[in-house]
Amino acid sequence: MNLGYGFNAQWAFSSHNRETPAPFNPRMLDFMAQYGFNFLRIPIDYRFWMDALQPDGQMRIHDRFLDTIQAYVDAAVDRGIHISINLHRAPGYVITGWETEATNLWSDSVAQVAFETLWTRAAEYFKGQHPDLLSFDLVNEPPDLGQRGFTREIHAEVIRSVHYAIRAVDPARTIVINGLAGGHLAMPELADLDAVHSGRGYQPMLVSHYKAEWWDGSIGMPVPTYPCDYNGVHWDRDSLWEFYGPWRDVQAQGRPIHIGEFGCYRYTDNQVALAWFNDLFEIFKKSNWGYSMWEFEGSFGIANHGRPNTSYETIEGFQIDRQLLELMVNSRV
Repeated sequence: MNLGYGFNAQWAFSSHNRETPAPFNPRMLDFMAQYGFNFLRIPIDYRFWMDALQPDGQMRIHDRFLDTIQAYVDAAVDRGIHISINLHRAPGYVITGWETEATNLWSDSVAQVAFETLWTRAAEYFKGQHPDLLSFDLVNEPPDLGQRGFTREIHAEVIRSVHYAIRAVDPARTIVINGLAGGHLAMPELADLDAVHSGRGYQPMLVSHYKAEWWDGSIGMPVPTYPCDYNGVHWDRDSLWEFYGPWRDVQAQGRPIHIGEFGCYRYTDNQVALAWFNDLFEIFKKSNWGYSMWEFEGSFGIANHGRPNTSYETIEGFQIDRQLLELMVNSRV
């Protein structure tokens, strides 16, 4: 199974200072369909769906949010695009700003019950709909091993529980599970589950996250080049191939691999970014992996990303990085 090639859309990404998610962007979907992109990942903030979870475990759920998600689903599948719903911020966990959650998904039963409740309701709501074009991506980028007591065993227990809960309602639903440590570590311990394993395309972080304001690791980074030396590794195509070896091992056990996020932030010179993208795409294509870029339009995207030394072309009203578009089109199996 190859879920497909496409983008992340941030229509429901954060409830900060917003009461409702954004409506879908039909121009973006039309562009995707025109150029053969057939996968759309929707990262969502659970607080659109349920009041922020508190330690007492009281859940106030707003199921009308699922009607909004239904509109996203309908708009995508009408164009032949697979849509994957991802809990980017889950009850008790978010990769950036975890400390702002009052509970811990990986240790608090109230958070685990809320997590399972939300996915069970989604399974009930979408039961039988588009088994080949709708997937559930359970939780975005679990933390580093050892962070706040997080372990592989804890993660596996939580994921298995919600996986079985969804399957009990909708046995045909495609389920996606993210790699550990920000999505980078493969999970052979979960290769027995009938699920797609979702990796990331951000290494080396020197190239992808240069001057990323939200990440302390970007402080003091040298100007990126590629190939490059970063964190004791010489990063080039060979080392990237080796980096993804554990993912190919999981694939060899019969589990599909999809790269749920990748991209390059706006401050890296675009010619450096393109050289790196070229190697990534060669690896993804050789491995028969689909992918979804973070994002379509914006600082990590294909449209209006702002990287220096970019040649844009106006396509369907978007300022598109034509060289990157060509790499992406040619990367598909």
